[in-house]
This record gives sequence, C-alpha cells and structure tokens, in this order.
Amino acid sequence: MIADIKKVTEQKMQKSLDALKTDLSKVRTGRAHTGLLDHVMVDYYGAQTLVTQVANVTLIDARTIGVQPWEKSMVGPVERAIRDSDLGLNPATNGEMIRVPMPMLTEERRRDLIKVIKAEGETAKVAVRNIRRDANNTLKEALKNKEIAEDEERRTQDEIQKLTDRFVAEIDKALVAKEADLMAV
Repeated sequence: MIADIKKVTEQKMQKSLDALKTDLSKVRTGRAHTGLLDHVMVDYYGAQTLVTQVANVTLIDARTIGVQPWEKSMVGPVERAIRDSDLGLNPATNGEMIRVPMPMLTEERRRDLIKVIKAEGETAKVAVRNIRRDANNTLKEALKNKEIAEDEERRTQDEIQKLTDRFVAEIDKALVAKEADLMAV
C-alpha cells in the first residue's frame, strides 16, 4: 500500500514537471514554431476550440507562421484570437492565409516573458505541493483506519517530502535554463 502511494505520487509529480516543460517550450525565444499557437482558443460557432482544430498551422520561414483556416468565415475570428492571446503577436491576413510574423524580442518583452515563465513555475510548484498534501492525507486516512503503523506513516511522509523537494529543485532548474535561453541575445 505504501509503495503504491509513493509510486502514484511520484508519477503525478513527474506529470506536473512534464507539463511545465511543455508550457515552457511554448514560450517563444524569437524563432517561429507551430507549437506556439497550440493553446490559442478561437470562438468556433459558439464553442471555444483550439486554433489547430480549425486551421492548418505551418511554418512559412524561420520567423513567420502561416495559419490557413479550413473555412473562409473563420479567418477573422482566428486572426482576432491570435492577436488577443497573451503571446504579443500581430497577425496579418492575406486573403485566406494569416501570416504571423515573430517580432524581435526587446529587453522589455524578454522581462515580460521571464515573468510569465516564473508564474508557470510557481503553478507547477503548487501542483507538486498539492500532490504531496493528497499523499499525506491518504497516509493519515490509512493510519486512522489502522492499515499502517504510525512510524510507517512518518517515514513515508519524510520520503514524500524528499520527493517533493527533488521535483521542486527540478522545476527551478528548468526555469533557470529557460530564463538563460530567453536572455541570450
């Protein structure tokens, strides 16, 4: 039972770390990549839908993303969704094709992006701490139901805390690496 709790806790913490790394990869560093628009939502006939589900997203060149909606009527809403996203992009429509040029990163924009990644990191740390809390609550419940002994519960809580510390350190390491990547000119 204790081994299961530790295993599930570690898997959940790893998923939080992986989600953070995925989110960090979406923060742009000046070069265009299609994954940048993966989380942009567009109003598709009253339902919030991912841009990638209503349009073909491609790279035109190293600094430009091309977005071609499958329906002509979606050009305006897709362009608006990209413009209104927190990515700081300014798309331009060319008939049925939306061109999204990647502006050069200014010092101010770099600082803003660092704030964004730090907020993402804090969210990931909170998620890891919530996983720790849930595991500890499960242990307390098992102790209350006399499924485990008190010393086992304490020892396992210490191990879960070490696991938490390890994942928080990995989150910090990922943030430092991304910050260095953003600040590189």
